[in-house]
Amino acid sequence: MRSDSLAFRLVAGAALWSAIALLAGGLVLSTIFRTSVERSFDARLNVLLHSLIATTEVDADGEIERSRGLSETRFDLAYSGWYWQIWPVAARPALRSRSLFDQSLDLTPGEATERNDVGLKVFDTLGPENQPLRVVERRVTLPGYDVPVSFAVAGDRTEMNVEIQGFNTWLFAAMAAMGAGLLVALLIQVRFGLRPLERVRHSLAQIRSGRATRLEGDFPLEIEPLAEELNGLLESNREVLERARTHVGNLAHALKTPLSVLTNEARSHKDPFGESVARMTLQMREQIDHHLARARMAASANVLGAHTPVAPVLARIVRALDRIYAERGISIEIDCPEKAGFRGEAQDLEEVAGNLLDNACKWAAARVRMTVIVDGATRKGRPFLLLRVEDDGPGLPEDARETVLKRGTRLDETKPGSGLGLSIVTEIAELYGGELKLESSEMGGLKAELYLPASVARS
Repeated sequence: MRSDSLAFRLVAGAALWSAIALLAGGLVLSTIFRTSVERSFDARLNVLLHSLIATTEVDADGEIERSRGLSETRFDLAYSGWYWQIWPVAARPALRSRSLFDQSLDLTPGEATERNDVGLKVFDTLGPENQPLRVVERRVTLPGYDVPVSFAVAGDRTEMNVEIQGFNTWLFAAMAAMGAGLLVALLIQVRFGLRPLERVRHSLAQIRSGRATRLEGDFPLEIEPLAEELNGLLESNREVLERARTHVGNLAHALKTPLSVLTNEARSHKDPFGESVARMTLQMREQIDHHLARARMAASANVLGAHTPVAPVLARIVRALDRIYAERGISIEIDCPEKAGFRGEAQDLEEVAGNLLDNACKWAAARVRMTVIVDGATRKGRPFLLLRVEDDGPGLPEDARETVLKRGTRLDETKPGSGLGLSIVTEIAELYGGELKLESSEMGGLKAELYLPASVARS
């Protein structure tokens, strides 16, 4: 998933907000649980405080005494974390639980805490051995005692902290699992929701590769207008190209008739003027044929959905060349997979393959071999065919290979031809985004490698 894709943006945005919501929810639940545990702990301490006050009396001598002990046995264990303390406000002896041993509760942290509506203070402090304590403290005036008395009960916060920590661990583990589940659900939802766009992309790839000529299938309501517009654009493109071909053909036909008349008239005059006119009209005819062919090739090269099976075209060319070069006994070998397809029109493939094979047969001693490689190359993300033609002729020097690709160039005037074959192949290859390369062959002659856009057979 790329960082600039719609899927990444949707998943990242939803995942971010989900993470924030889960974190906020976890913090709220943790706070609520902490508050609930603290209230329960404080209520327990408050019950013990009331029991402590209820079991405290003033004797006949005016001294504070305990009538009976508390039910919590940890008040009798030294430094158990559970303590009580009775401290008169005046400088008089205090009573302490056995668990305090020789220590006293430090009530100074509660000085900044205000009492509630029943005169109770709740605060945290440190006890013996730096134990974290939760303290509830209240001042009571006992009958027969002349000064207020401070009653305090403290409990070890460790129990409460362990309970809160355990809850937080399970809570955030559950939140993490829920977040992972939401992320998976988001991925599935986005993947499913964007699947129609993937179908559009696949359909366009089918069109570009020649498998189809329009977007097929049912699309969601939001995508259907896009599919209809694309199909309309494809149809309009085909119509424009067809009209352009027709106009070019009409223009060429309209010019050829007057040129034929001029040529015939010039031939009837044997003077220099007639020869000059005949020569000029011949050049004009060649230029019209050349640019007409280029216009046709340019139009066909840009038609989406064009597909031509390669093997049948090569078979027709080989049958024609076998008859032409029957006297010389040239053997033409073709190795072409049945699935090989050309993303273009058959006449263009016939033009390039025919020129390459014909050129090889002209120079071959006895053998010509053509190999078609389906996965020849990839250019701009598109597959290309490789048509490799080799012969066992004399070959071509490296410094002459660029020269023969120029229009009208012939290295040997004894061989038939106009010198246009390889230049036409080069022009057609360039129009289709391919190229023609000339190298030395292992067979001893020339090796021509032609790259053309590939397609596959339509299902």
